[in-house]
Amino acid sequence: MDLFHSWGVELVVHLQTQYGQYENCFSLASTVADLHATFFCFFPVWFHLRRDVGVQLIWVATIGDWLNLVLKWVLFGERPYWWVHETRFYNIGPAQAPALKQFPITCETGPGSPSGHAMGAAGVWYVMVTTLLSVAAERSPPLLYRFLQVALWSLLGLVVLLVCMSRVFMAAHFPHQVISGVIIGIIVAEIFSRVRWIYSASLKKYLYTTLFLLSFAVGFYVLLNALGVDLLWTLERAQKWCVRAEWVHLDSTPFASLLRNMGTLFGLGLGLHSPLYTERKRSTSATFRDGCMVGSLLLLQCLDGLTFSSKNQILFYLLSFSKSATAIFITTALLPGALHWAFLGRIKKNA
Repeated sequence: MDLFHSWGVELVVHLQTQYGQYENCFSLASTVADLHATFFCFFPVWFHLRRDVGVQLIWVATIGDWLNLVLKWVLFGERPYWWVHETRFYNIGPAQAPALKQFPITCETGPGSPSGHAMGAAGVWYVMVTTLLSVAAERSPPLLYRFLQVALWSLLGLVVLLVCMSRVFMAAHFPHQVISGVIIGIIVAEIFSRVRWIYSASLKKYLYTTLFLLSFAVGFYVLLNALGVDLLWTLERAQKWCVRAEWVHLDSTPFASLLRNMGTLFGLGLGLHSPLYTERKRSTSATFRDGCMVGSLLLLQCLDGLTFSSKNQILFYLLSFSKSATAIFITTALLPGALHWAFLGRIKKNA
C-alpha cells in the first residue's frame, strides 16, 4: 500500500509543480464541491424551480455524506499531507520524502477514503444533469436533445475531473480516494432517482430517519472505540503535520459533518410539514417563486456568516445542527410563508 500511496504523492507533486498557477481555480472547485454549496446555493434555486429536485438533492447529499462518514471509519484512509511524514517508505533507500505544499483547505481532520468532496460533487451534479436532461427530453427536438446530452454529460465530467484534481492538488486526497468517491456518489444518486417515497415522507419518517442515522453513527463509533479502535487518530495527525494550526478546523471533523447533515435532513422534514409551507403552495406565480429564490439566497448568505466558537465541542455541534436545520427551514417554509402573507396583505389592501 505504501508503494500505491507513493504513486499518488508523485501525482500531487506533479500537479503542484506543473499547475501551480491554477491554485485559485482548484480552490474554487473544492469550494463548489463542498456540500455547503449544495445546501446554501443549489438547493434554494432548485427547490423553488422544481420542488422534487430540491428534495432529491438533500437526500442524496445527506445520505451520501453519512455513508461517506461510515466508510471513512471502516477504510482508515490516509491523507497525503500527513502520510509523507508518517510513512517509513521514504526512509528505505535513497528516496527522500517530497515536500508537499499545503493550503488553507488542505488540513481535513477525518480519514481520507473515500473523498467526500468527490462523492458529494458527483452525486449532486448527477442529479442536476439528469434533471435537466429529463426536462429537455420533454421539450426539445431530437437533434437538440442529443446535443444537450453531449454538452451536459461533458459538463458533469469536467466538473468531477476538476474537483478530483483539486483534491489531489491540495494534498488532501490520493487519486484512488477521489475515484472511489465519484463512483459511490453516482451510485447513491442513481439509487435515489428510483426512490419515490422521499417526496411524500411524513414528518415522523423524517424524524425517525434522522434519529436512526445519528444513532447508528454514534453507536458504530462507540462500538469501534470499545474494540480499541482509535477513531480520532486522524485529528492528531492533522494537528501534528498541518503547517498552520489555524488551518485545522473542528467543522471538518466527522461528527461536525454528521450533525450538519442530520440538521439539514430534519430541517427539510420540518419545513415541508410546516403550516407556512402549506400556505406557500397556494402561491404559484413566477414573481412569487423568483422572490422566494432570491430572498432565500440572500438570507442564507447572512446566516452563513454566523460562526461558532469550537472551545465547547458539544455546544459547537448542537449549534451546527441548529444552523443547518434553520437554513433549510428558511428556504422551504419561513421565507415563502412570509412572502405569501405579504402578497396576500397587499392584494387585500388593493381590493
